[in-house]
Amino acid sequence: MKQITFEVCVDTITGAMDAVRNGADRLELCDALGIGGATPSAGLMQRAAKLGVPIYAMIRPRGGDFIFNFEDMDVMLHDIDTCRKYGMAGIVIGATHENGALDIAKLARLIEQADGMGVTLHRAFDVTPDTSEALEQAIDLGIERILTSGQRETAIEGVLKIKSVIDEAAGRISIMPCSKINPSNVESLFKLISVSEIHSSCRTLVGSPYTENAPSMAPGDDFSRHITDPKKVKALADYLYNLSQ
Repeated sequence: MKQITFEVCVDTITGAMDAVRNGADRLELCDALGIGGATPSAGLMQRAAKLGVPIYAMIRPRGGDFIFNFEDMDVMLHDIDTCRKYGMAGIVIGATHENGALDIAKLARLIEQADGMGVTLHRAFDVTPDTSEALEQAIDLGIERILTSGQRETAIEGVLKIKSVIDEAAGRISIMPCSKINPSNVESLFKLISVSEIHSSCRTLVGSPYTENAPSMAPGDDFSRHITDPKKVKALADYLYNLSQ
């Protein structure tokens, strides 16, 4: 079986380094994974570019929905230029109309700005009212892959929808499962689908010394944060490697 590409989504340089050291084949670089990801800083791009693996940068100017106005588009176009400057292999984008359908005109403009860089369609796909239509639109736009949880909160919950999209795509575009894929459930996922790449953040919530020194501050306070867990990355990387043997 062909080796499955393992993409890890990270939002810090430490997370990026830990992911690469423990078996990530590619990184999706973001800011603020707690809101689903936003465009990473130029500094993070510059530093991560030295790690020796392909990096796709999220292009998303804010959290919330994927309905972007002219000003948002202007920001994203300039951010794509920054991605090129710092050697990103590609970008991760998504834009929709108010009804959730893909905004083809805006996506085409972002892809034009990328000028040959790779393109992933993010989970904007999961809010589309007609995934068959969105799939064909993504293919027509020349997008490399679609990131999806099968329109459910997790890939495990949406696995049957993911399988349906994979079957419909018929190899014309890569379908990359995502959302809470971890060492404890990845085997169950692969019993139902066959893919060439998967995506995971491999996150673990950690507390802060601030909290430890102030017991009155409850867990989940503003100082706790998620980190890329090296053990989870390695466990998933090892599973995927063994699967390919």
